[in-house]
This record gives sequence, C-alpha cells and structure tokens, in this order.
Amino acid sequence: MPPKKDSKALHEDIRDRLREDILSGVLAAGTPLRQDALAERFSASRIPVREALRQLEAEGLIAHQLNRGAVVAGMSVEQICEMLDIRVALECHAARLAVPNMVERDFIAMESILKAYSESKTIPEWAEHNRRFHRALSAPANNQRLLRLIEEFCLNTDRYTHVAMSRATGKDKPQEDHFRIVEAARAGDADGVAALLEVHILDTKKELMASARIGAISSLSLRGAMPSAAV
Repeated sequence: MPPKKDSKALHEDIRDRLREDILSGVLAAGTPLRQDALAERFSASRIPVREALRQLEAEGLIAHQLNRGAVVAGMSVEQICEMLDIRVALECHAARLAVPNMVERDFIAMESILKAYSESKTIPEWAEHNRRFHRALSAPANNQRLLRLIEEFCLNTDRYTHVAMSRATGKDKPQEDHFRIVEAARAGDADGVAALLEVHILDTKKELMASARIGAISSLSLRGAMPSAAV
C-alpha cells in the first residue's frame, strides 16, 4: 500500500509541474513530451509520467499525434469559444453560490488583486492577475469540485487567449468590468454579479472571434494585393 501512495503523489507532482510549464508558456503548443525524457527529468519511472500525461490529456492540455506521441495541445478559435461558453456556465453558477458567503476579507483580497492588475506592465502579468481574480471570485462558493473545473477551463482558455485578447481590449475595459463585479458582490447582488460576469466572458469571446475574422480578411487582402505570377 505505501508504494501505491508514493506513486500517486509522484504522478500528481509531475502533472502539476508540467501543467505549470504549459500554462506559463515554457512549453509551447506542439512541443513533444517524450516519456523517457520526462522520466529522466523527474527522476521517475515511466508509470507516473504516463499517468500524468493521461490526466493532462483529459484536461485538454496535451494531445497524442500519430508518429509523434504526446505534444502540448494547440486550440482553434472554435474550440476556445466552446470553452468560454463552458466558463460562463461554471463561473456564473459559482458566483451565485459565492456572493452570499463573502465577507470583508474576500473583498479586500479581490481589490488587492485588481490593484496589482492595474500596476502590472506586461501581458503575462495581466493574465496572471486576471486568473487570480477569477479564482478569488469563485472561491467562496465552497465547492471544491466546481472550483477544480473552473480552474481547468479558466486556465486553459487564458493560455490560448490572453495575448490576443490583451492586445485587442487592453487593460482598461476588462478592469472596469472587474471593479463593477466587485461592487455588485459588495452589495450582495449575486444575480447581478453573475450577469456582469457572463457579459465579461462573452465579450472576450466576441473580441476573439472578431480578431480571427479581421485577421482572416487582412490575410486575404494581402494575398489579393500580391502581383500575379507571369504566365
């Protein structure tokens, strides 16, 4: 029994460390994840490595490709939008559960995160403070399974969208949304928080779709402007 416990702890540690590398961008989309190399890195056998990769695949962070094995997953705009729809359902439900449980220390924690968000200078910093804010908003729901699901979908979508969305929206508009959400939470308006949160996430979805659409149009325009090859 003790070896089984140790093995479980090891694969969870490997999973968490790989997840952090993926979410932070250390491991970019398409990076191969070879079991032998990972086993050497973590001073482990292939068994906990294989289990860690299986769990990361279930989270959508890695994929198995023919003749390549496990690689860090990429995502299409359509897939990201699907995940944002799931975020709406999960986070808005959590908000309705969380607001009635909030106390002053919860509001102080969220406002402290937003202060750091305002003072941040780089896109990765904005993204991290945004994730922390959404975690803090959902935490008082006191439902660990729900919070784990939110963590997975929130972090996954942020990994793919934070650069594009930060460039499209800047810091000000999302931050205005955040402050309105905290204000509604302080007023004890759970439905109001959920409504603001839904608009906040769906605005991200709209901006993402617009960015992809405009990018596609620009690409077509550039190709159309290229001189034709001589016949």
